[in-house]
Amino acid sequence: MLRLPLPLFCIIAFSCTKPIAVQDTSARPYQKEEFKKYWYNGQAEINTYRLSQSRYGEDRDGSAVLIFVSEDFSQKRQVKLDDPSGAGSDKVSVLKMNFTKNFVTGVYPYSTMLSVFTPIQRQVSPHTLKATFSSQEWCGQVFGQLNLKNKKYQIQSNSYFESEGDQSEILKATWLEDELWNLIRLDPERLPLGEVTIIPGFFFTRLLHTPMKEQKAMINSEKRNDQVSYSIQMPLLNRTLVITYLEKFPHTIMGWEEHFVERGKQVTTKAALEKSIRLDYWSKNKNEFIGLRDSLGLSRKNY
Repeated sequence: MLRLPLPLFCIIAFSCTKPIAVQDTSARPYQKEEFKKYWYNGQAEINTYRLSQSRYGEDRDGSAVLIFVSEDFSQKRQVKLDDPSGAGSDKVSVLKMNFTKNFVTGVYPYSTMLSVFTPIQRQVSPHTLKATFSSQEWCGQVFGQLNLKNKKYQIQSNSYFESEGDQSEILKATWLEDELWNLIRLDPERLPLGEVTIIPGFFFTRLLHTPMKEQKAMINSEKRNDQVSYSIQMPLLNRTLVITYLEKFPHTIMGWEEHFVERGKQVTTKAALEKSIRLDYWSKNKNEFIGLRDSLGLSRKNY
């Protein structure tokens, strides 16, 4: 039986605070001026986190970065558009999340990255269009990609492990764990709650060598002061993920905790927000801008 830490048990059992109800209002967040000014101003939001990552049954110090930015995307080719003005009806506005984790296991480092592309107008395009994942360490590389095609998710995975190799899978379009981070930023009032079917995220399935299959999940949301704890429990995986974010717009993600079983014992991965800035970082690629890393607390990182 999965034994959860006491604070997490409170979240799941609804014993600490009153659960938040999902509000089905007609107003769309992307139509509001504060949303447009924040997400369509030509800048990205960059957040850095102090990370404690469980790997091989031990805690590893590391860093995580969450980058959110809106961009014009091709629905058909599912790539960033080079010429949005000429794309016509193929153009869709997405919120892109780039999510990196870096940590060291003994003598060798891990570098992992997840990218997720979620349409901003959810009533027009209700499903995330694409997600990609890669992991690099001294033993080899792993890559995965998920694409929405014909109302199904086509998943491709490539690995240096013989038992995994090159694999492909087709799953019905349903909730993605990896899109929940974007949905928090876009419209947390319409996040899924209760018992749902979900596809577990790339970070978990690839690093723990778990098949990417639909799972039954119980999702709860709890408010404490100005923060909301969003809990996703997957009983068959003995796993719970709790994402904490600010209730008020722009719903900044303050951190997360993940509880799961690794090598036969209960372990925890957790992260806490350190720095957050808005920046058109793609235009700051000269040596003169390297000092900006200080404002993100990244200059002294060696992993």
